[in-house]
Amino acid sequence: MQILKKLNQTPFKLLVFQMKNYVVIGGTSGIGQALVELLSRDNQVWYTGRSPQEPQNPNCHAIALDVTQEDLDFSWLPDTLHGIAYCVGAIALKPFHRIKPQEFVDDFQKQSLGAVKTLQAAFNSLKNAENASVVLFSTVAVQTGFPFHTLVSSSKGAIEGLTRALAAEWAPKVRVNAIAPSITQTPLAGSLLNSPEKIEANASRHPLKKIGQPHDIAKLAQFLLSEDSSWITGQIHHIDGGISNIKI
Repeated sequence: MQILKKLNQTPFKLLVFQMKNYVVIGGTSGIGQALVELLSRDNQVWYTGRSPQEPQNPNCHAIALDVTQEDLDFSWLPDTLHGIAYCVGAIALKPFHRIKPQEFVDDFQKQSLGAVKTLQAAFNSLKNAENASVVLFSTVAVQTGFPFHTLVSSSKGAIEGLTRALAAEWAPKVRVNAIAPSITQTPLAGSLLNSPEKIEANASRHPLKKIGQPHDIAKLAQFLLSEDSSWITGQIHHIDGGISNIKI
């Protein structure tokens, strides 16, 4: 009875749960899809893909968007945006001497310039939130050199520079962080993990002897988008089975 009496004395506005608004660019597969699933449990989530299917969850809103296009329509962005994650990526592994300059341009367009366009469009909505957060994605291959990774390392290296510079420019209103995973079991890495032998070989390179899963990465992104990480900005967070720092 005492508990009920206290609840009855509590102003109603304190009992109303306020859903937040999040955007996931590239939310139809892999890490992006896992992040949408986590965020949409208690929040409104707008997610994009080239041809996204209509969502079953009423908290989700699917938007058709190709970040490589010249003129992008961001009129669907909510007026107040608490967080945005740019999960678009590509993994093209080739010997450096076989890569045409245009391939570097195309990769940069998708991995880096798409993030720039998105964040410029979302800035005013992010400012309208009390504690907004941006999560970008790099790769372990930026810090640790791997053969045949020049394309992805170049584009994601730009993402790491953008993360630190933008975190400084947008502080204290908007936090900006990046996640640098190692190989993860997603459609993006399908050609690298399409047999038990390949999975075992890639897992053995990591101190933890296993391949990362989408939810491993998505849970870190969820944390960085939340107010629980309100004193973290300008950081590159490595979640890579230990491969970037541990040699065993």
